[in-house]
Amino acid sequence: MGEDLKHKLIKLKEEHRALDDEIVRIMSTPLYDQVAVQRLKKRKLKIKDEINKVKAKLIPDIIA
Repeated sequence: MGEDLKHKLIKLKEEHRALDDEIVRIMSTPLYDQVAVQRLKKRKLKIKDEINKVKAKLIPDIIA
């Protein structure tokens, strides 16, 4: 299970970076589509949340 989560984490991080690159690319053009950028940013946030969930599963809580 740990390897599956690590693989999923890598894929999510790759997708997150790709969305970031796409947002920068779109915003570098004059009169860019603000709605498209908004959608990409929202998707990027969802992926970030998923990344955090996977990280939480990989790193067990240490109870003191």
